[in-house]
Amino acid sequence: MPVMPAAFIGHGNPMNALEQNRYTQAWRAFGQSVPRPRAILVVSAHWYVHATAVTAMPRPRTIHDFFGFPRELFDVSYEPPGLPELHEEIADVVHPTWVGADRDSWGIDHGTWSVLRHAFPDADIPVVQLSINALKPFDYHLQLGASLAPLREDGVLVIGSGNVVHNLGGVSRALPDAGFDWARRFDEEARELMQLEPTEVAKLDGHRDYDLAVPTPDHFLPLLYVAGLAGATGLTADVLVDGYAYGSLSMTAYTVGMTPPVSDGVGFAAPLPEEPPPDGANI
Repeated sequence: MPVMPAAFIGHGNPMNALEQNRYTQAWRAFGQSVPRPRAILVVSAHWYVHATAVTAMPRPRTIHDFFGFPRELFDVSYEPPGLPELHEEIADVVHPTWVGADRDSWGIDHGTWSVLRHAFPDADIPVVQLSINALKPFDYHLQLGASLAPLREDGVLVIGSGNVVHNLGGVSRALPDAGFDWARRFDEEARELMQLEPTEVAKLDGHRDYDLAVPTPDHFLPLLYVAGLAGATGLTADVLVDGYAYGSLSMTAYTVGMTPPVSDGVGFAAPLPEEPPPDGANI
């Protein structure tokens, strides 16, 4: 079985699930370029809870964890099989860290399906989610990501889905395809670290723009899992696609362990809902 790469995807607005633009085309090119995985393990910004757990149900449900969007987005159904036995494999590789088995409470949230319906549109590869433990410090997430590295050799594709810069309170409709100076500075520093010293990414909490770029850590933390995995395997990251949306969102995506495929996608990220998202909204 080939060794799987890993990736971090800046998923942005859930409306990207319905769009064809340069970001979604890059996600599609990524999915077409990787060897077929045995399973996909996603660390999504939107399963941010007070525990470390993995989904362990045979048929995970599609979760529409947002509000204020068009009906067509709520009608999206992405229903791949689960892989309950992957819980035991994950528990073994991350031991002594405890990982619970979620057999009925979660499923596949939009941080996962908005990306996978482009990257793996047939929904025929088992998908499992790993929660982000909101009670733990940055080093915990970095080390847990490093512990997941052996899964790559067993056909598991690890994906972190979030945004390096994610400040909904700062969005500007006047900047649909651009970033504020502070957003670019933070994103560029993250890029330099991912490409040179990925295990140093956890230190970005000391960056002068951190409070603006990361007002809450949920979307940033998936990056640490991919950075930790890269460091554990002696690899660095390559940019899959980059750019900004509405001033305060970074759409940067990375691959680890593979050369990013060339994508010919055009167009900027999906439009925001008619009503601006409130600060703290779950998108």
